[in-house]
Amino acid sequence: MDDDPPYEITITPFDGDTTVSTQPLRGAVVATLRRHDKTAAQINVALVGDKSMARLNRAYLNHDGPTDVLTYNLREPSDDTDVIDGEIVVSVDTAMREALRRGHSVDAELALYAAHGVLHLLGYNDDKEESAAKMHAMEDEILESIGIGAIYGNREK
Repeated sequence: MDDDPPYEITITPFDGDTTVSTQPLRGAVVATLRRHDKTAAQINVALVGDKSMARLNRAYLNHDGPTDVLTYNLREPSDDTDVIDGEIVVSVDTAMREALRRGHSVDAELALYAAHGVLHLLGYNDDKEESAAKMHAMEDEILESIGIGAIYGNREK
């Protein structure tokens, strides 16, 4: 559409054995940016396996093992523009396990991770219980807006 904001979203394909649909990921990224009235963004979503994720988690956060999503804000602190610039790395292996455990699709879990990563780029944090609850509620709003439905809210099962 002509009135769509100029978002540059690239998705680095998963090189594992599983085929991953990129449409739910892209939809979650766009919905999150729109929900926060962002006018421009450059975001890459990299789909990796647990081995690669564990290496990144160790190298950048000094944590052992894989995690679901890592977010890298690529904006320079001196940038005075409102352009969101970042890389979101998601583990397809973790998404497959969590989706099976929670009873929803891998696409829904990956969309959750994409929304979560963009929210981090927008300044949300989940390091404290109160801020995590706010972030997870926003994730559910975004996923409901694109027809996936609440994921976090359903985790209480």
